[in-house]
Amino acid sequence: MVERTGGEREPADEALERPLPEKVRRRVVALTGDALGGFSVVELPAPLRQYARFTPQRRVRFAGNAMAAALESDPVFRQRVAERLREALPELAGAVEEGTFPAAADPVDVAAVAYVVRPEGWAKLVAAAGEEAQRAQAERAGEEAQRELARLREELARARTAARTDTEQLRAELETVRKENDSLHRRLRSALSDVKRGEAAARKARAELEEARATAAAEKTKAENEARRLRARLSEAEAALEASRRAVREGRSVEDMRLRLLLDTVLDAAQGLRRELALPPATHRPAETVEAVEPGRMTPRDIARRALAEDDPALLDQLLALPQSHLVVDGYNVTKTGYPSLPLEKQRLRLLGGLAGLAAQTGTEVTCVFDGADLATPVLLAPPRGVRVLFSKPGQTADELIRRLVRAEPPGRPVVVVSADREVADGVAAAGARPVSSVLLLRRLGRT
Repeated sequence: MVERTGGEREPADEALERPLPEKVRRRVVALTGDALGGFSVVELPAPLRQYARFTPQRRVRFAGNAMAAALESDPVFRQRVAERLREALPELAGAVEEGTFPAAADPVDVAAVAYVVRPEGWAKLVAAAGEEAQRAQAERAGEEAQRELARLREELARARTAARTDTEQLRAELETVRKENDSLHRRLRSALSDVKRGEAAARKARAELEEARATAAAEKTKAENEARRLRARLSEAEAALEASRRAVREGRSVEDMRLRLLLDTVLDAAQGLRRELALPPATHRPAETVEAVEPGRMTPRDIARRALAEDDPALLDQLLALPQSHLVVDGYNVTKTGYPSLPLEKQRLRLLGGLAGLAAQTGTEVTCVFDGADLATPVLLAPPRGVRVLFSKPGQTADELIRRLVRAEPPGRPVVVVSADREVADGVAAAGARPVSSVLLLRRLGRT
């Protein structure tokens, strides 16, 4: 025997022979969920404490299994729930404890209260209530089946009546259709005669139409051939005219560009000389033409001492200070001299970053040439501001592209080519450019 909260003893040898019916179980969980809100957290079993603040509906939804398990395994918790049921349903709980089966009560409620309160013979009461609930459900199902059968019989009678009415209407309509069919047959025979005459006329018209189409197709083919011939001649004439115009336009534009650039170079050189010489506005005096060394003036020997070495970065500054100067850089020659251990992509980015700063400081035109003959795909590179980046075409080296760039410049423009390749230096020097070593550019960039 298990002691109850009111001092009563709960029979311990009673148990259900079959599982609790599902409806009874749902009702037990619902009653427990309603009673759970009246307990403190300490009074609840540990698995149910997290659901204490839930609404009854949410407790049933999320903690149904936990509440059913607690009722079965925790007699103290079950007795506390039974006390709540005695307060909430006093009449039903009292009748269940006395072992009676209230006639007006729902069997599901009786079974649920008996399962929680567990008086003497509660298992039999739960089983009897479950059987009563199943019997009531079966009776309701039978009544619903009888009502459905009666409804189906009424619908069958109405369908039969409607079918008889429809059959009579169809017979009348069939007779009307037969009469109309006889009339249509007569009209059809007359129409067939008219159709045969029309078909003979149509065959004659089609023959005439085919003949006219053949004649028109021959004329159209002849006209299209003539038009194609004229269009071909017109296209050839237009292509020749456009080629001649393009040749004239390109020739003039290239020559004009070269002449204009050379003129700008001469003008900038003249202005630079005027600024460097700082000639006074007064006219020369004859005595000033006599060669001599005046006090405080530098002699030619002093001027020779001011010459810069080939690896002095100041030499590159002097060359780039010339008017309209153009700096052409052999990219990989410089990067493989200065930082060969880096990947090619990082070599390019480092060199172009330094050239961008040099272009911004000097204002000179900068072109960096890379060897692109062995590239499988085009290089995705955004050139920095002030630096022109070129890759050689397939079958062409960067050295050849540099020579072409030098030859494209007009005679007289200062062009500086940076490369450690002796063959490149000799070739550009023969074309009028000033070659400098890669080390000189690297030292100049390192000084920036």
